Amino acid sequence: MRVLGQSITLAVVAALIGIAALAWYGLGMPGRSYDGPPQQSTSEESDLAARMQRHVVAIASEPHNIAHFDNLERAARYIEQTLAVQGYRVVSQPYDVAERTVRNLEVSIEPQESGAATKAIVIGAHYDSFLDAPGANDNGSGVAAVLELARLLKGLHSSRTRLRLVLFVNEEPPYFQTEDMGSFRYAQLLSERNEPVSAMISLETIGYFSDSPGTQRYPQPFGAVFPDRANFVAFVGMPGSRPLVQEVMASFRRHTKFPSIGGVAPGFIAGIDWSDHWSFAQHGFQAMMITDTAVFRYPHYHRPSDTPDKVDYERLARVTKGVERVIRDITK
Repeated sequence: MRVLGQSITLAVVAALIGIAALAWYGLGMPGRSYDGPPQQSTSEESDLAARMQRHVVAIASEPHNIAHFDNLERAARYIEQTLAVQGYRVVSQPYDVAERTVRNLEVSIEPQESGAATKAIVIGAHYDSFLDAPGANDNGSGVAAVLELARLLKGLHSSRTRLRLVLFVNEEPPYFQTEDMGSFRYAQLLSERNEPVSAMISLETIGYFSDSPGTQRYPQPFGAVFPDRANFVAFVGMPGSRPLVQEVMASFRRHTKFPSIGGVAPGFIAGIDWSDHWSFAQHGFQAMMITDTAVFRYPHYHRPSDTPDKVDYERLARVTKGVERVIRDITK
């Protein structure tokens, strides 16, 4: 009996050590989340907030997807025109789905020396909405961030890094996690031409926040670990992308006074792979998502009420400036 008792004790200790190791691997992130009082917006952030609101209103006041094809085309043309005015050459990746031609839209910032790129970084967001939802937060907020990052980073010329800023079509069902998903087509293209992609960051539903207790939910088991106020932005990846998630979180926390959580977990946990970073992970690239956690806090998720007035543009602007600083760090 004594030997049996010792064996049980050892098994329990080993299990606890295993759980602790998994928790450290998944949730052990560098830096500390900002927990001070909300910061007053700078004049630059206020200007950025106004710009982003105009983008969201233009793109996501009506449902826009293949079922609402004219609206989808209108959103695509707005994106193209905005990027062209910023001085970019917009590259289209068209393909046919459901008897319609849809397209991803891309601009690139090349390294200083022609042909010198040793790595590529992709920053992307999907511009389609779900069924009859206008998609102001999901994902007009992410599109607005990519458009403004393109403007803010226009003068960035890394010596070795190619930066690709991409707006993807067909992220939402019925195309989600299929080969007709826009980001899957794009990641496949990069893979086929052996593009040296070192990182992909998906900006997914990043504009809704609340300081009230009980406004944040989680998939199990994270509710026991993270706060219940929906005032933070989350950095999420699958296990193979842990180095990227850590690098990005460290930079964001170093430069930006905004609450943040993050970690890596298997894709079978609800929400972990619910965006375009999934497509890049399928092709062997390190990829992650920055999100407000969408359905786990946003009461208008995938509903007709997901309209531009629901987005917190001041906090969206602060997060976008934080992502800009991250990109400047990781492209060095």
